[in-house]
Amino acid sequence: MEAVALNAQSRSELRRTRVKKIRATGLLPGVLYGCQQDPKPLSVCAKDFERMVKHSASENLLVKLSVQGDGSGEHLALVQDVQRHPLSGLPLHVDFREVVEDQPVILPIPIEPRGEAYGVKNEGGNLEHVLFNVKVKALPKDLPEVIHVDVTELRSGQTLHLGDLPLPENIEVIGEKAIPAFSVSIGRTARSEATKEEAAAAEAGA
Repeated sequence: MEAVALNAQSRSELRRTRVKKIRATGLLPGVLYGCQQDPKPLSVCAKDFERMVKHSASENLLVKLSVQGDGSGEHLALVQDVQRHPLSGLPLHVDFREVVEDQPVILPIPIEPRGEAYGVKNEGGNLEHVLFNVKVKALPKDLPEVIHVDVTELRSGQTLHLGDLPLPENIEVIGEKAIPAFSVSIGRTARSEATKEEAAAAEAGA
């Protein structure tokens, strides 16, 4: 996952009325925590943050925060949580979790299918998306935004499990490998063929 540069500035005012004034100036209040350090209140440009989110393939974002005003310089961090207004959807507050470049982190990554399954295209089945996120362990730079899974070879009645997902060697999957990720239900065509085969076998054995 490539880190996106984002400017920030430290803030000392934490009162609710002051935070509202910060938002009124086009800034988004937030906090940076992690790496066994005290939380650092800060703010970022709301428009820059929203632009960054819109250009991301998922909610997982790795940023290089350049914090002005506290002498701490640049921080590598993950966007941990974004609080949004319940009606407008505009961001109200953002939490950044600082990470270390050479230390692995654990993060849930979304899984998306790619292609049309054989069992859907030719056997009348339906693709069932069972697992939507998977926890992986990797260095920050190796974290994928999204895991794309090729399902084109999946036939009617077959299941692709967590342990079957094609991942680079530098990424470790956290979880039971037998958990289903995608499956194709037995379609009308496959069911019809199975019925014919059963009838033929019964007739041959009579």
